[in-house]
Amino acid sequence: MDVNLKGVFLCAQAEACVMLEAGYGKVINTASMSGSVVNTPQNQMPYNVSKAGVIHMTRSLAAEWAPRGVRVNSISPGYTRTQLVEDLLRTPVGKDMMPRWMSRTPMNRMAEVTDLQGAVVFLASEASDFMTGHDLIIDGGYSVW
Repeated sequence: MDVNLKGVFLCAQAEACVMLEAGYGKVINTASMSGSVVNTPQNQMPYNVSKAGVIHMTRSLAAEWAPRGVRVNSISPGYTRTQLVEDLLRTPVGKDMMPRWMSRTPMNRMAEVTDLQGAVVFLASEASDFMTGHDLIIDGGYSVW
């Protein structure tokens, strides 16, 4: 909760100090598909709850800050190839999880960090100026089930 939710809140709060005074800005929070779905086979209720909190905080801040020119949105990556995930996949538990994750992912692959860049660039650009309070899920189709 401290990193996943409180950390995101503290960053948004610090960003708002500058953006609200300027009357314009874009806050892009990082949530997770786990804030919208209950993924399996792992038990990770605290993680899921913290990421659901980020999504709802994003919506709440969007409503509060929109009249002052600040847009707040979030991205929700699915399974993404990071060092933490790579370390997990080398364990027996991880080796068991990977086929299960992919069986529920229509694109049948994990995201690369670069797969998230387009969404972040879009949310940071003027192209998204009329968009606030949205959570953009980037999960290879995992959440369609």
